[in-house]
This record gives sequence, C-alpha cells and structure tokens, in this order.
Amino acid sequence: MTDVRRAFEAARTFPLDPFQLSALDAIDAGRSVLVVAPTGSGKTVVAEYAIARALAGGAKAFYTTPLKALSNQKYGDLVREHGAPNVGLLTGDNSVNGEAPAVVMTTEVLRNMIYAHSPALVGLRWVVLDEVHYLQNQYRGAVWEEVIIHLPREVGLICLSATVSNAEELADWLRTVRGDTTVVIEEQRAVELTNYYLVEERGGGALALLPTFTPGEGGEPRPNPDAARLDARGGGDRGRRHGGRRGPPGRRSTNRGLRPPRRSDYAELLAHEDMLPAIVFVFSRAGCDQAVQQCVAAGLRLTDAGERAAIRRIADARTESLSDADLAVLRGAEWREGLECGFAAHHAGMVPPMKEAVEEAFAAGLVKVVFATETLSLGINMPARSVVIEKLSKFTGERHEFLTPGEYTQLTGRAGRRGIDDIGYAVVCWSPFVPFEKVSGVASRRASALTSSFRPTYNMAANLVDGYEPERAHQLLNLSFAQYRADRDVVALERRLERDRALLAGHAAEATCDRGDVAEYRSQLAEAKSTRRHAGERSRRPAAVDPDAHPVAACPDRGRHLRAAFAAARVERDLTRLTRRVRGRNQTLARQFDQVLRVLEAWGFTDGWALTGAGRLLMRLYSECDILVAAGIRSGLLDGLGPSELAAVTSCLTFARRGADGAPPRAPARWPTTAVGRRYRELERIWRELANAEDDAGLSETRAPDPGLTAAMYEWAEGDDLAVVLEDDDELTGGDFVRNVKQCIDLLRQIGDVAPDRATATAARTAADRCFRGVVAASSVVP
Repeated sequence: MTDVRRAFEAARTFPLDPFQLSALDAIDAGRSVLVVAPTGSGKTVVAEYAIARALAGGAKAFYTTPLKALSNQKYGDLVREHGAPNVGLLTGDNSVNGEAPAVVMTTEVLRNMIYAHSPALVGLRWVVLDEVHYLQNQYRGAVWEEVIIHLPREVGLICLSATVSNAEELADWLRTVRGDTTVVIEEQRAVELTNYYLVEERGGGALALLPTFTPGEGGEPRPNPDAARLDARGGGDRGRRHGGRRGPPGRRSTNRGLRPPRRSDYAELLAHEDMLPAIVFVFSRAGCDQAVQQCVAAGLRLTDAGERAAIRRIADARTESLSDADLAVLRGAEWREGLECGFAAHHAGMVPPMKEAVEEAFAAGLVKVVFATETLSLGINMPARSVVIEKLSKFTGERHEFLTPGEYTQLTGRAGRRGIDDIGYAVVCWSPFVPFEKVSGVASRRASALTSSFRPTYNMAANLVDGYEPERAHQLLNLSFAQYRADRDVVALERRLERDRALLAGHAAEATCDRGDVAEYRSQLAEAKSTRRHAGERSRRPAAVDPDAHPVAACPDRGRHLRAAFAAARVERDLTRLTRRVRGRNQTLARQFDQVLRVLEAWGFTDGWALTGAGRLLMRLYSECDILVAAGIRSGLLDGLGPSELAAVTSCLTFARRGADGAPPRAPARWPTTAVGRRYRELERIWRELANAEDDAGLSETRAPDPGLTAAMYEWAEGDDLAVVLEDDDELTGGDFVRNVKQCIDLLRQIGDVAPDRATATAARTAADRCFRGVVAASSVVP
C-alpha cells in the first residue's frame, strides 16, 4: 500500500466499504473506473482518491458535474481537503484559480476545453465524471459522450453513476473506447431502506402507515395484501386515469373511502413516529410552496427557540447580499417564517441564496421537512431519515407518466443518513390515479436501463470538420454509446480499425529502407517467383526484371524490411475488409452527421470538408441555438445595438418559457425599443429559413427564438430593481429570472469573444457586466 493510499484511508470518517476498496485498487493500477452504486453510498470517495493521487504525483485532476450548484459544493469540499491554492473552479458563473492542479467544472466547460485544445489539458491524469448517467439527458447528455470519446487516451476516467440495470453494457462501451476499465457495482445501500404506503380515510379518518412489503413464502418480500385490499376498497373508478392520462374536464373520482393524505397531517405523523428529517417530493413548484404555507397555517412548529435562532443566522448570512427590496419581491418574510417553523420549499423557482440557506439549515438538522421537486435528487448533499413521494406520477410537459424504477431509486436514495440512522424510510402517499400494484412494482425494482441521447449538433460538426479528416470524424461518431447500443459490433469494428491503422503505421515504418523502395523490391521478387513457377524447371529463361540487382537487395536489414512489408500488406487487406463491414452497418448517427453537414454547407458554414469564416465562428459558440446565433452574428443582426438592446435581443436565443409545450413563442406586450422588435423579427425570419432547411434535410428543428424575456432583460441591463423587472410578468419567478439572466450573460460573453465587429463585441461584454449584479451576482457566490 502506498503512502498516499494509507494516508487517504486513515483520514476517512468511516472504514471504506469493499466496493470502494476495489475501485481504489483499480486506480492504483492505473485503470479507469466505473462505479455504479446507490445514492449516499460513498461513490465520491473514489473520485477524491484519484484527486489525491494526482496531487501527490504532481499531476492534474478535473472533477466535472452536471450542475453549477454541484460544482460549487464540490469546490468547497476539495478546498477544505487540499487547500485553496490547489483547487480551482470553472463554471459559467465563476472562474477561480483555473490553473490549479485540481479543478472543479461543469462537464460543458471540459468539452469546450477539449475542442479548443486548451493548454490546461497538459499534465491531466484523471477526470471525474460525476453523475455520468446524465448522458441520457435529452438536452445535455451528448456532452458526456463527447468528453469520453475525445479525451486523450492517457487520461484516466472515474465515472460515477447512480444504479442502472445495464452497468456492464456501459462498462463494455467504456472499455471499447477508453481501454482497460474496471466496473465496480454496489447494490446494497449504506443504510437499510423500509418502504411504506400512506393512506388517509375520508371524513377525518386516521392516517394509516402500511409496510409496502411483507414476508412471503421463504421469507422473500411480497406486496402487502392488506395495502392492496385497502387500495382496492378505496380505489374508486380509476378507469383510464390510473395510466397517468388526464380524464375529461370536470370529471371527479367516485372514490368515497380514501383521499390523498394532507401535508400537515403526514408532517405531524412523521414527527410523532420519529421519522424526521424528511424530504417530500412534490412534482410542482407551486405545490412545494403551498405545502409550506399549509403546514404553517395549520400551526405546526417543529423547532425550538435555539433552532430558530440558528436558522435566522443562516438565513441572514446567505441572503446578506440581497437588498431589502429584493427580499420583499422574493417574499422573504414568508420564506423565513416557514424556515423558523421547520419547513421549506426547494425548487428551481427560488433564487440560489435562498435554496442554499435551505440546504445548510436542513443539513444541520434545523429545518425538519423540505418540500422539493425532483431536481433535488441530483447530487446535492441533503440526506434525510425519510423520503416521501406524494404521487408516483409526474407531468412531463406533455402528459402524466409513472416514475421509473430508476427514478424511484434516485429519489429514495436520500433516505437514511450513514452513521446516524439504522433505517431509512421511503413513503409513497395513496393516490386515486396510481394503483398499489404500481407502487409495489416500482419499489421492488432497483434500476432502469441507461440510454443515450447523443446526436450530432452544428457546433460538434464544426469542431469535427476542423479537427479531423472525414473518415476519422465518422469513426468518432460510431464510437458513441448511442451507436454502441444500436449496433455494438460497429463500435468493436471501429476499435479494430483504429488498432489496425496503428499496426499499419508501425509496419510501414519498419518496412522503410534508406537504400530504396521496399514495396517495389517486394513486387519484383513476386514477379520473378511467378515467372519461374509458370516456366517450370525446363526453362532457364531469366526474369524480365532481376530483383538481386535492386538496391534493397544489398541491405543488411532486407529480411526485416520484407517481413514488415508483408505484415503491412496483410493489415491493409484487413482494413479494407473491416471498412466494408462498417459501411454496411446501420450508421444512423453518421447519416445524421451528413445531414447536418448538408445544412452547414448550404448555409455557408462549410465549403466541402473545410470551415468558412462563419464556420470558425460557429465552432466557438456553445448554445442550444448555436447555428442561429452564428447566423445572426454573420448577418450583422446584432450590430449597431446598445448594450441593453443587445442583451434583450440575445435573450431571445437563450430564453424558453416554461410549460410552452411546443407552442409558438409569444411576442411581449411591449418591446423595450423599436430596434429590439425589428431585430427579433429579422431573427425569426432567419429561423424560419433554417427550419425549412432542417426539414428538407430530415433534421429536428432548432428551437425558435423566444422574445418573452426581452423587456425584463432590457430593464435589468438598464439598472432597474428586481421588483420593477418582475412586476409585469406573473409567471417569471425570481429563480427563473436569475437562471435565464445567467444563461444570457454566458452567451453575451461568447459573442464578446467571437463577434467580428469590434463595437458589437464591446457592447456584448458591457451588457454582460451590467447584468451581473444584484441577485444575479449574489447567486454566483462560491461557498
């Protein structure tokens, strides 16, 4: 055992589990590692060890996360472990000590560094991909695959994933594209989980907390028959509705026996049963806020005087950078009242300082019940004794769908605090639209299969054209997990092609002779041999060409050259055969890539297999609407605007109203200036032309520009207070506003870097600086 390993293990709070030790052994052996384990089991210990090894050996390590909040949290953890000089942070909001040997960043930042061939990659030994199962995210998942495919092979990967059913498949893909990779799977939770089913009788009846499972024959758990009978008695007319689809307007459940438990009632029950602290998942922001209000209105108070004083100190510290006016528009007094009573909401509609106060107070055991949307399940360190799921279905924006077993496992993974609780509790509330058999079915399965969302984007295509030859670019697409799942053989063949190309290069070098052309000499030898064979022994006629006369014939290394040339010829034949096999396979991604290239060439971003000036601009733009941004810059649409107007127009390229469900964007009631209105209409015209081109190419449409934030963005860039900015938009919450302003700032900074017009670049940077203030800047403070 090395000194680094010995010191690392000695510093842990708990003795390392066998799965952690196995992962550390793999790192010591220099192998990449995939760790698949339940939430709260200690996967990050593996990542922390890789970082410790890198720092001890004078190398670099990057720790990537899918969320800025997670990056901030992990940055704070590593600073405490290794000291501020050794740790950096790179997100869209923060750039702290980016040259440090250990840097925490969002995964997009690393992808951009790889494409830009950043010098920061020199000396990189380990990259941690936290929450690697995020690669199935519809909008951002492709970034994880790009990083895995494009990172230099000498860089080891530490991939951390929640429980998935096809971990071995993911590991096989990683081995194919990255080389030797150890998969470590831990199925046992750190704290035992007990599942409960919570029902409430109508008419003021008592709450019943029933075990979801009871021992069956042989001791194996089976769905609780008492819960099933109770559900059947109270289920009423589920009909079509239990599948998660909406019933006819105004239709009521005919159930007269049970009702969904009231929040104040089950909060009181959990307190009485010593099952707090608890996280309650409510798949609605408004529902989370209402839940806190209902519990406070019911007179529930779960805190004592000392805890309330500690809560006030945390709230004051976290919100000290917010003005009184900001706190007023954010309903700060109501938020504080809930906190002091022991209740809080946690969702994306809240500004980060308020969410961070909730996280700190909950982690300290001061706030007892947090009502949260499912975004809380993504890595934030908030373990609880109990997790309550109000309903086992959620609205996806188009329809109601049941939670998958993987989603259930992810949510309930927070139940049970290691070192504090012997048992964690998962409670599912009764719903008239979800039968008990569905509850027990989801709870009995641990995981779902990990899928891939990888697809070629315009920016990705531009970077591939810039960095690779056509054949290699197509090969890289075939190395994706998406292609691997669609046709595993293609990925294996691509790896064999890559190996054979390397072999061919080695043989070709070995077959090189400074005296002459070995291939020519070999050809003459073959010709002479053929002549003798056909003439037979009776003819002594000399060959037309005498190979003992060739310059290579006198080379002392002639035999070695010939053997290498023979091997090279054999490998070339294999390459030809393998290439035909690959081309004969289903190359869906390659076809999509070619369709993307068609659009890029038609729109003047490429000229054959080469980038134009506009293409080089596109290559440096990372946005969901990348091609639309590039087209707008190229056309001069962003030129001649003041900073506030430019901020407003740019917001059209980043903003998407929640719950739009594919509906066309709505023009604002008023344009901040006539110039903003004109530029939006021109941007919309360009988008329509692009959408037609994409339709012709068989590609999904780029999202339409949305002017819904133009007025608020203009006012914010002009210096107006938050209350003024939000007063005209009842749908825009403080958290939504902050998040959208940050996204706009990020794009403004990119425009400032790439815009060819100097005045436009200056206006973009000025706009970004103006907008980074007040609640937006307060929401970017590193802990």
